[in-house]
Amino acid sequence: MNDNKLPNRASVHAVHSLDRVVFTVPDLQKAVDYFSVFGLDVKQRKTQVDLHTLNHTHCWASIHQGGDKKKLQYMVFAAYPEDMKAIVERIAKSSYSHGTPHPLGSNEGFWVVHPEGFYIQVIEAKKSSPQEKSAPSITPRAPVGKGNAPTRSSIKQVRPRRLSHALLFSDKVPESVAFFTDILGLRVTDRSDDFIVFMHGIHGSDHHMIAFVKSDGPGLHHLSWDVAQLDDVGLGMEQMLQAGYTKGWGVGRHVLGSNYFFYSRDPWGSFSEFSYDIDFVPGDHDWDTGNYPMNDSFYVWGPQVPEEFVINYEVGNKTL
Repeated sequence: MNDNKLPNRASVHAVHSLDRVVFTVPDLQKAVDYFSVFGLDVKQRKTQVDLHTLNHTHCWASIHQGGDKKKLQYMVFAAYPEDMKAIVERIAKSSYSHGTPHPLGSNEGFWVVHPEGFYIQVIEAKKSSPQEKSAPSITPRAPVGKGNAPTRSSIKQVRPRRLSHALLFSDKVPESVAFFTDILGLRVTDRSDDFIVFMHGIHGSDHHMIAFVKSDGPGLHHLSWDVAQLDDVGLGMEQMLQAGYTKGWGVGRHVLGSNYFFYSRDPWGSFSEFSYDIDFVPGDHDWDTGNYPMNDSFYVWGPQVPEEFVINYEVGNKTL
């Protein structure tokens, strides 16, 4: 048994990490420019851009050039070696289309097609989701007689530490939840009926490694990136505004997940989130799933939600 796998989960076969998200955009150079400003370690090849975080070898997302708008192509989930056989058997016995790799993907692991048409790859790999709640970075307080706030000229670029989660648009939220529960072994953390549902990994993960929000088709709403302190959320907002990426939402604090946020709108209409202090579900804990009214559980405080925040540009500029 894997050393990181807790005894009470030994008989439960599920993925442990959202390993990578793969999407296409019309212009790779715009992706390089945007995600470099966002603070990611952007590695560019001829027809592909890979997104890393500072001092981290893992590739969290890959971007290919193609189409006339941004489009989610496939997602990669990782599992422990001892879980792979059971997961693959569940896929093989399911009614979902499976076996054929995505044209942009590899032959590694096993493939299955989500009910809304995008691909899922399951591979055997080390755990990239956190094993415990991410620790904050503590900035020492200035001595008496000195101000704590930095000068603007001394501020360094905010650099996210890791990918936290992905939020997907979905026209089939119940079917999406069933797919990720029955096939990949994720569990529902919290929800607002079938409008938005958050799911976590049973081997220890953030409050959600993936979530679904009601729309009129599939799409990638945002990728969320963990930062080290609350000030990084505000500073991240400032670095995007100063670079000309002026559309977004925040700073604010969510109810479900509890994290502080700023969402920056990317060149294709979806978002990248600076996220701090999200709730964590330990591997030895069974979260008490809640169902909350939307108007009581979206955010605690923050500016008014911009109308464009709920537009799914992957299905033709239609609103929820």
